[in-house]
Amino acid sequence: MPMQQTVVLLKPDCVQRRLVGTIIQRLEQKGLRLAAMKLVQANDTLAEKHYAVHKGKPFYVSLIEFVTSGPTVAMVWEGPEAISVVRTLMGPTDGTKAPPATIRGDFALNVQNNLIHGSDSPETAATEIAIWFRPEELVKYRQADSEWVTGR
Repeated sequence: MPMQQTVVLLKPDCVQRRLVGTIIQRLEQKGLRLAAMKLVQANDTLAEKHYAVHKGKPFYVSLIEFVTSGPTVAMVWEGPEAISVVRTLMGPTDGTKAPPATIRGDFALNVQNNLIHGSDSPETAATEIAIWFRPEELVKYRQADSEWVTGR
């Protein structure tokens, strides 16, 4: 299993609903390693860079307005298959269709206000990490329990 990094954004609805700690706890309990975290008030430029793949789609403007409407917690998480692990924990984009025990299944009732974003591929993760973080903001360290969690 390759070690991967992925961006996780806890969107303004997550911050406003005070679910940040709950969601971070799920990622930690799964065994992922936090490599970077900061609270960001995204401006239009940052939001447009992040959501460039959606430019021209009917929901693009409302998406930019939403992600700039309040603070976002931007993070980088690492672990074996971190991208697919995070996407499984998140559940489908539409919270009404997300199964229980996923983040969106437990806390979201909407497609746009769905609390969390996670990178969808290694290429996207690399791009998103560069959008949200400077290289020196990523912290390398070894978790004391890593052998017990990842077998490494």
